[in-house]
Amino acid sequence: MSLRAALGRVSALSTRARVPTPRAGGEHFYEPSGYLFNEKPLAAGQKRVKDWWEDLYLIFMGGGMAFAAVGLYFKPDTNVQTWARKEAERRLAESGLFQEDE
Repeated sequence: MSLRAALGRVSALSTRARVPTPRAGGEHFYEPSGYLFNEKPLAAGQKRVKDWWEDLYLIFMGGGMAFAAVGLYFKPDTNVQTWARKEAERRLAESGLFQEDE
C-alpha cells in the first residue's frame, strides 16, 4: 500500500459522520444563564443559603493549608550547601585547623 493510499484512507475514516455516544454524565446540560455559577442575584435583604458541603470545604481546606504551613516551617534543612559547610567544618576540626568563633 502506498503512502498516498494510506493517507487517503485515514482522512476518509476521520471525516465520516460520527454517531454521538452517551457520556458518563448523562444527557443533561445546564444552559448558560450569564450569571456566575448559574445563580441569579438575590433581592435586597435576602441572604444566600449555603450548600451542605461549603462549610466542610472551608474547614478542611483551611486546616490542610495550616497543616502544610506548619510542616513547611519545621521542615529540616536539606540544602546541599548547609551539609557541605557542616562537613567541611567537621573535617577541619578533626585536622585541628578550624576554631569556632565565640
